Amino acid sequence: MSKRRWRDLTPAQKAVVGTLASVQLSLAAAAWTDLAKRPAAQVNGPKALWAALIGVNFIGPLLYFRKGRRTAP
Repeated sequence: MSKRRWRDLTPAQKAVVGTLASVQLSLAAAAWTDLAKRPAAQVNGPKALWAALIGVNFIGPLLYFRKGRRTAP
């Protein structure tokens, strides 16, 4: 089983990879920005833990937006 290299991908495959990478980086940037601006009292759990989890592919930012934030009273 050989590894596929960037140059082996078709232009359509490169576009998909680029789009997914862009979405991932945008989600992470939005989550980290929200986490930095949100008071610790409005975060479920330690902010440092959420900052690390946000870096985990698509799962981290989506999990933060779903479970990591408390709604303002």
